[in-house]
Amino acid sequence: MYVPKHFAPDDDAVQELLASHGAADLITMTPDGLVATMLPFSYDRSRNVLLGHVARNNDHWQREVIGDALVIMRGPNAYVSPTWYASKQEHGRVVPTWNYVTAHVYGELTVHDDAAWVEDVVRRLSDLHELGRAHPWSVDDAPEKYVQGQLRAIVGVELAIHRIEAKFKLSQNRPDADIDGVIDGLRADGDDRSADAVARHRP
Repeated sequence: MYVPKHFAPDDDAVQELLASHGAADLITMTPDGLVATMLPFSYDRSRNVLLGHVARNNDHWQREVIGDALVIMRGPNAYVSPTWYASKQEHGRVVPTWNYVTAHVYGELTVHDDAAWVEDVVRRLSDLHELGRAHPWSVDDAPEKYVQGQLRAIVGVELAIHRIEAKFKLSQNRPDADIDGVIDGLRADGDDRSADAVARHRP
């Protein structure tokens, strides 16, 4: 990934993205070519692994993997209008761009066709995404027989992380007045999440 110095995040920011991202793309090279599946992942920092699961009927998990697998994670992303820049009024030498947060996570993929292993991942993912809700759902809220049936319909995947390439392109290369304009413009568009990311990572 091409990462200019001003768009290179520190390790804390990368760790935060891995711990709090939404769904991500699992991509593997197979003898039949590239295969991709969008999945939620849980990040286990202590073991430096990503944990997830796929539908048993999705044959991605059965395909031979050539080399490392790749998981592409994304944070906020948004179109940036040049009309938001103070620089537009000064000299007009501005163009549209796209702000985004992403991490390319490479590693060895292992499949876990084991109900107990998969149940642990399902509980991790549910707890992660139910956190902060007024009435969080728990796996234990569903009938045990039903849960066991659901678990038989999925297969676990684990990515042992070898390296991470991350890029947080959030207008850090713009003058302060332009950054203010981007934040205001994003908020006016109703994209507070992207606006907050720009504000949090401004130089």
